[in-house]
Amino acid sequence: MNYTEEHKKLFERAIREARQTSSFDVPVGCAILKDGVIIGAAHNQKEELNDVTGHAEIIALRDVQKKFGTWRLNGCEMYVTLEPCPMCAWAIVSSGIDKLYFGSYNTQCGAFGSVMDLRNTANSKLEVYGGIEEEKCDKILNKFFDTLRGSSN
Repeated sequence: MNYTEEHKKLFERAIREARQTSSFDVPVGCAILKDGVIIGAAHNQKEELNDVTGHAEIIALRDVQKKFGTWRLNGCEMYVTLEPCPMCAWAIVSSGIDKLYFGSYNTQCGAFGSVMDLRNTANSKLEVYGGIEEEKCDKILNKFFDTLRGSSN
């Protein structure tokens, strides 16, 4: 994959979203693109909304699907700062998104290669590219977890 300056610019939107996450939620950001335009973006709000499905990817998908009146998001790309979990991965595959770009690898429950790859189960044609701006994404996550561990001592 050729990771261009345009990709980098678009990924910055996902990083900005991650930084907007409340101090109670894991800082993950997501942006969805179609035809070169960002059509939706969100950050984790699981704790904030008291909603188990309040992951950045799910919130962004719902927003875009509502705007366009369809759950089929063929021709779209998703940029997310952390490799999606199985719940989010299944929603992404089911939505028909064409390409997924993620930052940090999720070694606990990553569903696009780190722990499992749900594309194999769904026979999906989704293209996945990991490790995009990984250092920046790792830094955001590490800061959150360091703060969380420090506050529990």
